[in-house]
Amino acid sequence: MSGTVTAVSSRGEHSFSKPNRDSITLLAGLGVEGDVHAGVTVKHRPRVEQDPTQPNLRQVHLIHEELFAEVGRTGFRVEPGELGENITTRGIDLLDLPVGTVLRIGNDAMVEVTGLRNPCQQIDDFQSGLLKEVVGRDEVGNMVRKVGIMSVVTETGVVCPGDVIKVELPDGPHRPLDRV
Repeated sequence: MSGTVTAVSSRGEHSFSKPNRDSITLLAGLGVEGDVHAGVTVKHRPRVEQDPTQPNLRQVHLIHEELFAEVGRTGFRVEPGELGENITTRGIDLLDLPVGTVLRIGNDAMVEVTGLRNPCQQIDDFQSGLLKEVVGRDEVGNMVRKVGIMSVVTETGVVCPGDVIKVELPDGPHRPLDRV
């Protein structure tokens, strides 16, 4: 299973959206070089308030660009980086990957999937009504979070639009993603 990087984004200060870049560098154990969420411990403000010593399981945020087309059909326009992701992908069902999946990106970079991004009110602050489009319910009523996945960097490398993403599923029984 494989897909493609369609955009990369980063920002050095807290802001909802992140500008697109020609490339980003993933640093093993830290995240995206120069990004506000890079670090060994949590950088997401609400999590820092709870316990600043928690490990950072949200070093790199990935969103599938297919989500942009989905919300576009209901009248919303979303471009890569606008929902705060670092890597926008195409061709991989990110939300169905199990915990521990390894994504090899480009020539050298590698991340391990830790969980789902939990949608927050900032999405509605970005575009009113968008939050209800990116949170749904499955056939048995469980919440479905559609705004991408979180990961930690396990191998340093540069990531650029057009890079191939190779998916390596973990051994054994697969654990479904939950919010991190």
